[in-house]
Amino acid sequence: MIETRNLTKRYGDLLAVNDLNLKLEEGDVFGFIGPNGSGKTTTMRMIATLLNPDFGEAYVCGKSIYTHPQEIRRLVGYMPDFFGVYDDMTVLEYLEFFAATYRINGPKRRRICEEKLELVDMTFKRDAMVSQLSRGQTQRIGLARVLLHEPQVLLLDEPASGLDPRARIEIRNLLKKLGELKKTVIVSSHILPELADVCTRVGMIEKGNLIVDGYVDEVMRKARQRILLYVGVKLDNEGAAKLMESHENIEAVEPREHWIDVTLKPEIDDYTFLPQLLFNAGYQLTLFREEEINLETAFMQLTKGVQQ
Repeated sequence: MIETRNLTKRYGDLLAVNDLNLKLEEGDVFGFIGPNGSGKTTTMRMIATLLNPDFGEAYVCGKSIYTHPQEIRRLVGYMPDFFGVYDDMTVLEYLEFFAATYRINGPKRRRICEEKLELVDMTFKRDAMVSQLSRGQTQRIGLARVLLHEPQVLLLDEPASGLDPRARIEIRNLLKKLGELKKTVIVSSHILPELADVCTRVGMIEKGNLIVDGYVDEVMRKARQRILLYVGVKLDNEGAAKLMESHENIEAVEPREHWIDVTLKPEIDDYTFLPQLLFNAGYQLTLFREEEINLETAFMQLTKGVQQ
């Protein structure tokens, strides 16, 4: 559905996007992660045919951004991080205006606008003035707007930017709905929790370079250098710690007040031996849990923190 080959863009001496290669299939929800100025928006604008690359190629649904820009624009819904609205329109009028630009006419236009309002849970604001909407409501109307022409591909640039916690949760729920509709979605953000449970794939970009690209579980495994386990026993933490410390698969053991931190050696990813070791020694387990790694941890592990 989306493919880039050596996509490159410069602004003077600044290399905004450097030799980017990416391939997304139908139904992928791709979390595009990176700090401000890392190249996320530039990449999305090139895919949307709003900006010409200096080098490289991009395809949307098999069509080149160079030879079929108009066709691509009919296939893509692009939502920038900030967009203008017409203050003297109601929400429904605003959507109908854009539906008309997509040549959606007659009774079908009203029906489609109503459907999209329902999808983004904004039917209750259909007759409100656009100027009276909150930032979160404006973002949801913007999302309804880019869905009017039933695009196969969605490019959402920082949809949760500037929103309060409740509005961010609402946008996250909308992204889940879009994934269920089998749209191919690129959603950029530097607020990592928004992407953690809605994306099937993630890419991390830093200083114009795509340094990580993979399915979420693959990225997590790559970020995890060693497995950390939290182990609790009913009595004698100290004795259990000494027992585990002597095992060849364990790199470090650190007793805490109510549990023991157990770090496995880098090459060890199977820790089923550990409960059996403790059981055989007569210990009763009260806690046995692997440390969870999230996108924030993965991002910090896999990026260098360089700035443009």
